[in-house]
Amino acid sequence: MHKFLQFFRPLIKFNYNYPYWVLGTTALAAIVLGSFAVQLTVDTDLANLLPDQNPHVKSLDKLQETVGGETAMSVAIKSPSFEDNKAFARDLIDSTLAMYDNKRDAPFFERVSFRRETTFLENNALYFATNNELSDIKTYLKEEIQKAKEDANPFLVDFGEDEESASEEESMSDFEESYNALIPSEYAISPDSTVMVVEFYPTGSKSNLSYLRRMFSSYDSLLAEINPQSYNQAMEVEYGGRLKRHLSEIDSIMNDVFNSFASGISSVILLVMLYFSFKKYTNYRSASNGEESSFWIHLIRLPVPALVIGIPLLISLAWTFGITYFVLGSLNTMTSVLFVILFGMGIDYGIHFYARYIEFRAEGTPILEAFYQTYDNTGSAIVVSGFTTAFSLFVLILAQFRGFSEFGFIAGSGIILALLSMLYIMPSVLLIFERLNWIKFNEREVVSNDNSDSMMNRFPMARNLVVLGLVISVFVGMNYQKLGFEYDFGKLEPEFSEYEQFNKMAGQVSHSDKRNPAYILADNQQQVIEIVDKIRQKMKTDSTPTVLSVEALPERFPTSEEANNEKLKEIAEVRSLLNDPFLKEQDDPQLDKLRKAAQTQQKLDVDQIPDYFKNQFLNKQGEVGNFVIVYPSVGLADGEKSIAFKNDIGKITLDSGKTFHAASTSIIAAEMLELMRSESPWMVGATFTVVFLLMLVAFRSLKWTIIAMLPLTVGLVWLFGIMMLTGMMFNFYNLVVLPAILGIGEDNGVHLASRYREEGSNSMWEVLSSTGQHVTIGSLTTMLGFSGLLLTNHPGLQSIGEIAVIGIGMTLIAALTFLPALIQWLDDRNWIRF
Repeated sequence: MHKFLQFFRPLIKFNYNYPYWVLGTTALAAIVLGSFAVQLTVDTDLANLLPDQNPHVKSLDKLQETVGGETAMSVAIKSPSFEDNKAFARDLIDSTLAMYDNKRDAPFFERVSFRRETTFLENNALYFATNNELSDIKTYLKEEIQKAKEDANPFLVDFGEDEESASEEESMSDFEESYNALIPSEYAISPDSTVMVVEFYPTGSKSNLSYLRRMFSSYDSLLAEINPQSYNQAMEVEYGGRLKRHLSEIDSIMNDVFNSFASGISSVILLVMLYFSFKKYTNYRSASNGEESSFWIHLIRLPVPALVIGIPLLISLAWTFGITYFVLGSLNTMTSVLFVILFGMGIDYGIHFYARYIEFRAEGTPILEAFYQTYDNTGSAIVVSGFTTAFSLFVLILAQFRGFSEFGFIAGSGIILALLSMLYIMPSVLLIFERLNWIKFNEREVVSNDNSDSMMNRFPMARNLVVLGLVISVFVGMNYQKLGFEYDFGKLEPEFSEYEQFNKMAGQVSHSDKRNPAYILADNQQQVIEIVDKIRQKMKTDSTPTVLSVEALPERFPTSEEANNEKLKEIAEVRSLLNDPFLKEQDDPQLDKLRKAAQTQQKLDVDQIPDYFKNQFLNKQGEVGNFVIVYPSVGLADGEKSIAFKNDIGKITLDSGKTFHAASTSIIAAEMLELMRSESPWMVGATFTVVFLLMLVAFRSLKWTIIAMLPLTVGLVWLFGIMMLTGMMFNFYNLVVLPAILGIGEDNGVHLASRYREEGSNSMWEVLSSTGQHVTIGSLTTMLGFSGLLLTNHPGLQSIGEIAVIGIGMTLIAALTFLPALIQWLDDRNWIRF
């Protein structure tokens, strides 16, 4: 590493000769790239975290192209009067559809779902029944006829009445479920008719945030103008649904990022100012020239260290996110917090450089020579720790999961640029500040310590601390299986009072159990029928089924002349059974429904089908789509159940060998979880390997490499121990920071081991009093950078902050206790060389 620094040594002289030119050009580049960095947006679409070639992502893209993936804006209306709700809804629909977006030169909404025309389906319901449903209906009617015959026989004694009654009720239940799914109520209302829900379909994309903000802002004004209370004094109106929650989540993340940035960075700056103010004070106290500075001089110069370190760091951050704009175009949920994290991580290198520089200057070393000595001593450790951190993060780029790969690219690039800024821009800032007399040093005497064997220089209780640290690590390692993974997505999402309030009202409207469907897009209608059959076979044979039902219009609406004739024949058989003398005169609501539903005697046309029913089966061109809708029987908020559902229907292979992949956001989430779960061990292992190899190259000693790595290893094990004790679990968000902790945590070992090799045997207290302070402040600044996430409203982002703060804290404690004890113990036995 010394050879690497020697290669760039001429830059030091260049910075010394032309400080204003260096700072000016780099700052100008930062301004240009920063203007692009501020244009970065946060993409919360889970599908974009998977590789483009993923078959489920391809299927989802194809589905959105052919069918569309529109999300409705729902409006919930509540009052004691159904008629008042209906009157308000009609006026609201007219006003809403008239809303116009001048910026896009298009209406905000294109259509509405309000009143459902059910009469046609009531009169032709059996035409849309599946073959299985028709078979069940015929079985039910035959049982009713048999029962009527038995009731008419006065001499029949039936000892199996209970079993027959149960069978009849089951058949009735199946019929009711199918009928109600086919023919819902005319309006989407609650059982007591006090709540009504209307759905509007936007013309713009939900990814267009400025469009959504204009739309919701205009809608607020519209509702205020209409005045719902003029229709009914008790009327309440809530709107939004998933669409508004989507915007709220993005705004929440952006606010969280800003707030964590403000709190984290202000804490970091305050800590840096206080630490270097303390160092300056001790310098003045130990000064040999007797010159003292007043309290006000100290106070005025308090921000100087923050400026010296902060200016190069801000330049590097502007470069990093400007490059990110051109390479990636946007941030995701995980990378959105990297600005504050990189601030906390990047400032470490500046702290080490500046701290050693002022130590040399306080000894009377001239400016240029102080630069050279800082490069030759601390510079090597800074480059080693910077490169190991950066390359450990760059390893993540190899991951298919973009949450890993994009985090690795941005964080790794940010570390490299911060390292370069601290090594080659900070000297220019230091020189300018020295010429402006903003940095002041008093020379202090350099006291040589020849008593290297003094007990005051040895680290106490070395063997005991080593044994204790190893025992704790072994105990945690033996119980590693207690570490858990949080699969429940609901626990990782923020709560929004507006959304909860809307759900509380809209949730009173009865909903079908058929939610969160997955879609399988076929090439033709024959393949649709084959896919339906395959899934139904799976449902019959699966011991742990995750599929509630499967729907396809070709199965309900015959598309060929042969299928149509077969359907009409089945309906005629039902009519025949209904006309049986034993049923014909019966006055029964269920039989009346069937008599009405069995009126179809000729082929129906697609145009005759009500929109509310056929829209779910149509493509963007208004034609019947070749796709299958699969409804889950399990809650997909649970990641494990979501994975099980994906495994059941995610991949369907027909007898011809043709394979189709299901598409939905839940399928994408399940695929993402599986990818994370499979890649995480490899990413952590690869990161650890890269760190080890780079440190081996830097130290050119296997023994010193292992010594410097131990604080990282032991600290990481201690992190796992705390997670076990507190019940903390890894999850979709915080798992990405684990490789980052590996890269960050090794810094402490590198600096302390390097300084000990520089100072020699029995110098641990001297190392800790100088470099120990630097690594402590460096780790604390990084922890403060992450700690801003603890104040966010997003549970997933909070978990990143928790794992990072505890993990970095444990590696710091291990570096300040376990590592000195280990080195002292090995040094006492002459097992290490210098």
